[in-house]
Amino acid sequence: MLERRNIKRTYLRTIEKTKDFLLSAKSREFFVFLFFFLVAGGFWLLQTLNNDYETEFSIPVRLKEVPNNVVITSEPPTELRVRVKDKGTVLLNYMLGKNFYPVAFDFADYKSSNNHVRILSSQLEKKIQTQLNASTALLSIKPDTLDYIYAAGESKRVPVKLQGSVSAGRQYYLPDTLFSPDSVLVYAPKRVLDTIKVAYTRPVKLENVSDTVRQQLPLMAQKGVKFVPAVVGLTLPVDVYTEKTVEVPIQGVNFPAGKVLRTFPSKVQVMFQVGLSHFRQITASDFHILVSYEELLKLGTDKYTVKLRTQPDGINQVRIYPQQVDFLIEQLSTDEAN
Repeated sequence: MLERRNIKRTYLRTIEKTKDFLLSAKSREFFVFLFFFLVAGGFWLLQTLNNDYETEFSIPVRLKEVPNNVVITSEPPTELRVRVKDKGTVLLNYMLGKNFYPVAFDFADYKSSNNHVRILSSQLEKKIQTQLNASTALLSIKPDTLDYIYAAGESKRVPVKLQGSVSAGRQYYLPDTLFSPDSVLVYAPKRVLDTIKVAYTRPVKLENVSDTVRQQLPLMAQKGVKFVPAVVGLTLPVDVYTEKTVEVPIQGVNFPAGKVLRTFPSKVQVMFQVGLSHFRQITASDFHILVSYEELLKLGTDKYTVKLRTQPDGINQVRIYPQQVDFLIEQLSTDEAN
């Protein structure tokens, strides 16, 4: 109860002091000063706004009535930066009260036979001047020319290709490069379209990759070319290398009837690194060591350096043991040949 009384007393005291101040001589002097200060400020502002100034505005720009079979393949600006000069009062009206509506051009009025729609600065000025006061001077327009490149129903599908460098960390490798989608539609004027075989991504540099990479990559922009979609998903699966050994027989080919190849040993060990996910898929039957009769005749020795004729994809660090084998060309008896 005591606190409520204190609050009320304080409130009444504050009101009383405020009333005394407003009715005092000092208060009247302060308000007179404030009045003349505001009047002087108003005159100063009017005088200032009566001077000429320069400023810059943004005005939207549109290309309309584009046919359904036409694809704009360039990336023109969506707005014009307009620099003007006029009195401050007019410029203030632009900033506070006037909304600029988009400057629009009809596709059919400006299209040309070379797949271009070019709108020059003089044509831009005419459209912009209609939105400005007669006293406003138009100083510059950026860009001063609009250049649209289009394709009329001309497109084809091209594969996506990674541009850049990617390296796996130690004991890791990248078995594949996957894109989603793996091909895109490209729109361009026919003379340009015929030269495009691949859609390259923006350059990528990845080092010591040890885990699967997933990124969204934009495609490299080209003037007058439009890719759909313009962004693709990149997946770089990562696998771990492991060691595997298989025994592969040495086989003779193109031997005359009645003659066979004998090697010592008859099989060699093939050691290699393979991704863990493909460990069980790679077997000895995926390797072939084929030795031709003509090759052995040219050696002039009874030792042959073993070489793989075929091997599966996705393996690394292939080694053969032993690297050399002894051999002889055996003449079969008539009974054995039959």
